[in-house]
Amino acid sequence: MLRRNRRLRTNESIRSLVRETLISPNDFILPLFVVEGKNVKEEIASMPGYFRFSLDLLKKEVKECWKLGLRSVLIFVKVDDKLKDNSGTEAINPNGLMQKAIKLVKDTTPEMIVMTDVALDPYSSFGHDGIVNDGKILNDDTTAVLAEMSLSHAKAGADFVAPSDMMDGRIFEIRSLLEDEGFHDTGIISYSAKYASAFYGPFRDALDSAPGFGDKKTYQMDPANREEAIRETLMDIEEGADIVMVKPGLCYLDIVRDIKNTVNVPIAVYQVSGEYAMIKAASEKGWLDHDAVMMEQLIAIKRAGANMIASYFAKDAVKLIS
Repeated sequence: MLRRNRRLRTNESIRSLVRETLISPNDFILPLFVVEGKNVKEEIASMPGYFRFSLDLLKKEVKECWKLGLRSVLIFVKVDDKLKDNSGTEAINPNGLMQKAIKLVKDTTPEMIVMTDVALDPYSSFGHDGIVNDGKILNDDTTAVLAEMSLSHAKAGADFVAPSDMMDGRIFEIRSLLEDEGFHDTGIISYSAKYASAFYGPFRDALDSAPGFGDKKTYQMDPANREEAIRETLMDIEEGADIVMVKPGLCYLDIVRDIKNTVNVPIAVYQVSGEYAMIKAASEKGWLDHDAVMMEQLIAIKRAGANMIASYFAKDAVKLIS
């Protein structure tokens, strides 16, 4: 034989030299969960090794993340029940927990890219991503609040707002308001292809944001659909999205590749809480090699076409590869 492909697999040195897909700290967006209080570091039962932080301990956490080489965080907040309503009042509070968390991270690590969750479910008395009327999620009323929410995050110092709600037209509403108010440099990372997945359970535990009735299938995408993801993504780009996202990760890598082959903007993938929890649980049982499976999944996501990965494994992976 003149061609023997195994020559390029002989040892780790040659495998490293010809490796097509590499993972680095620059690939990650680290999700952070924030709660009220002082000296609070609560482990999330369904996400072993992952925590909610009060603002004072959040400061310590982002400093550690910066030292590890992580350069981007995505902030979520757990809102007290007494502050929840059906109109997102607390979401646009300039002194709200999200707004305070943004300011703290930017004051602590000014060069850290701060991305913020934009959706009403953490603030909703119904646990839905939008305003509810007679059991229906109101699209246009919701997008108006999401735009105001995004503006409040921009004023607090957010570098990117990340609408995760899947309301129609919300990117246009957000971009238009940010432009009108002079926030030309505030970016939008849009959850463009967010599926109605069963993998979100642990996340909803983390923020106490499970829907109070029904499900989210009238706004999140049907997992059976592929071409719809292209339409959604192209519309978001036309409306002003700077980065588009596919969520979840592993079950939707065909979607990632389809979008990669179609658009010319950066693509993010969210490796979600259920994907994290499965690896943690199986490795605790001794059924899987935690680090090997973690890295295999992250490589698969990047190989499919992701420019960046939002992952609860970010710290674990960076420590491993460094």
